[in-house]
Amino acid sequence: MSLRPASPLLAPSLLSADFTRLGEELKVIETSGAQVVHVDVMDGRFVPNITIGLPVVESLRKATTLPLDCHLMIVEPLRYAADFVKAGADWVSVHQEADPHLHRTLAAIRQAGGKAGVVLNPGTPVETLVDLVGDFDFVLLMSVNPGFGGQSFIPRVLDKVKRLDALRTERGVSFFIEVDGGVGMKNAADLVRAGADALVAGNAFFKAEDPKAAAAGLLGEMNKGRRA
Repeated sequence: MSLRPASPLLAPSLLSADFTRLGEELKVIETSGAQVVHVDVMDGRFVPNITIGLPVVESLRKATTLPLDCHLMIVEPLRYAADFVKAGADWVSVHQEADPHLHRTLAAIRQAGGKAGVVLNPGTPVETLVDLVGDFDFVLLMSVNPGFGGQSFIPRVLDKVKRLDALRTERGVSFFIEVDGGVGMKNAADLVRAGADALVAGNAFFKAEDPKAAAAGLLGEMNKGRRA
């Protein structure tokens, strides 16, 4: 069975939301047409910022039926990855750069019942995943350096999407490709055309004058890219 969604998925990132109104911000996502909630977990060690942890994910799970996509920007991800699934995460992704035992961590996520993802920083080649194809459900390509929202898209990541899509085709494995960082109206169609299946949008969604209109615009561009 293919893991790739029939239509591209939009995942607004709570990193750009108002943390004092998370319940309300979830409702905005739910009514916008976006299909996934992206949750950035930062520990202040792997990246120079600290955000949220397991208790908040547990609360988010109670407040929405949308899939929770937890991106762990933490050291020692094996210690916590399965716990995020138990807390309510549907997708859990860990950084290749942070985990010397990546195969084991991916297996733990799957065993706990979640979709297991690998994250690659902008400077990490997609070829580092060759020996893990089949052990993950998705790859999250960072198109900014992780740790902060509101950064500019790094254009060469578009080529990484194409190379990862080629690897998927070559191996005959249907993992899906997600892109996070600087995503907006100018690059959404190109990213999906290159092979991306899900796009994370932070400021492009939550800082828009009308988030629902922003979601509609992004989804329109994404579907345009899929049809191309």
